[in-house]
Amino acid sequence: MDIFEVIKSRRSNGRVTDEAIPKEIIEQILEAGTWAPSHFRTEPWRFFVLRGEGRKKLGEVLVNIAQQKMEDYLSEGNQKKLEKIAEKPFRAPVIITVAVEPSENPKAISKEEYGAVYSSIQNMLLTAHSLGLAGFWRTGEPTYDPLMKEFFGLSDKGDVLGFLYFGYPKRSLPEGKRKLFSEVTTWIGEDSEEDK
Repeated sequence: MDIFEVIKSRRSNGRVTDEAIPKEIIEQILEAGTWAPSHFRTEPWRFFVLRGEGRKKLGEVLVNIAQQKMEDYLSEGNQKKLEKIAEKPFRAPVIITVAVEPSENPKAISKEEYGAVYSSIQNMLLTAHSLGLAGFWRTGEPTYDPLMKEFFGLSDKGDVLGFLYFGYPKRSLPEGKRKLFSEVTTWIGEDSEEDK
C-alpha cells in the first residue's frame, strides 16, 4: 500500500481481537513514532507499552481518578461504574501510552513540542494500519489528570497525550469521507505558468 492509500484508508477501529501482537511489530510502530519532525531535534515523545497485567495497572489509575469525582464511590451503582472503568484497558491486547516531555532547550516552544508528539502519534497509527492492525487513539479528561502523569513518572512539564489501542481487527470499516481540500484551502499569491 502506498502512503497516500494508507492515509486515506486508515480508520479509528476499536473492535479488535485478543490475539497477541508480536513484539517486533510493536517495535516497528514505536520506531515510526520516533521519526516524526521536532523543532531543534528535541524528540519530546515518550512511549509506555502496556500488555498483559500492565493494562490492569492502568485500569486501577482510571478507577482512582473516577472515584475522586464521585460523591459516594462505595454505592452499588458507582461500584458497577468503577468495574466497567477498570476493564477499559482490556479492550485491546496492546496500549501504547504517548506522552510529551518538553525539552529544556530555551529555543523550543512548548506548543511545538506538543505538535511533534501529535505528529508522532499519527506516524504510529499509520504504521499500525499498514501492518494490518486496527488502532484507536483514546483521550478524555482522565488522560490529563495529575494521577495519570504521576503513574507514568512524568515531570511537572510533561503530559500524557493519549492512549493508542492496537489489535487485529474484528471487522473492516466503510470507506471514509472528508471535505474536499478545496473547501478548506485558500491560495495566496498569483498563479504560476505551471498552474495554467
